[in-house]
Amino acid sequence: MQWSDEGLVIGLRQHGESGVILEAMTPEHGRHLGLVHGGRSRRMQPVLQPGNRVRLVWRARIDEGLGSFAVEPLQLVAPRLIGSALALYGLSHLGGLLRLLPERDPHPGLYEAAQVLISYLDDPAVAPALMVRFELALLAELGFGLALEACAATGANDALIYVSPRSGRAVSASAGEPYRDRLLPLPAFLREAASPGHAPRVQDVRDGFALTGYFLNQHIWGPRALPPPGERTRFVALGLDAPPARS
Repeated sequence: MQWSDEGLVIGLRQHGESGVILEAMTPEHGRHLGLVHGGRSRRMQPVLQPGNRVRLVWRARIDEGLGSFAVEPLQLVAPRLIGSALALYGLSHLGGLLRLLPERDPHPGLYEAAQVLISYLDDPAVAPALMVRFELALLAELGFGLALEACAATGANDALIYVSPRSGRAVSASAGEPYRDRLLPLPAFLREAASPGHAPRVQDVRDGFALTGYFLNQHIWGPRALPPPGERTRFVALGLDAPPARS
């Protein structure tokens, strides 16, 4: 068995004296593991860093086997990100989110979203909002997408400022007013088309993380008896307390 694809490095673990087991997210073959012989060599260590984009050739005797990877660099972003604590926590949280996906299950849209996120991870004005959007996309890929296009009560698509914690559907200002204390805020930037370079208000991003965190805990972390990741908490704190001003 053999295939080739590009991939995003999301994790490594030592194997033997000189090898590593590489965990990569690929657009066509999903999250995939494989042995890299000599992966701990001086030549390969800079390539096999989380966040880097690589070219992969996977070979195995049978499709169900671990197999081995041949790896070539495509885009090495780790040297740029290594000096940013925000980026390092973001990479760790991103890897944890991708591990929630079934192994070998392709999610090409999520792969592209991860690449966009990584390109901004060291920008505290933009990265937190992109992480909120990525968490929303992950929820949708796992079958728990939120319906934010129209009001759950009226069907209208104006003045949507709440989300129902029960249904995950948007609620308008007028329909939600009697229940406002029981609804989640819907940040304005999530009602707009994605714009990677745009920096929403800090409170909107904070509300965005509260929204995604609620549904991640309800549908994914909680049922698996997993606590909210510490890397996410640190990423949020660094991103929202960072000094660059937002409009």
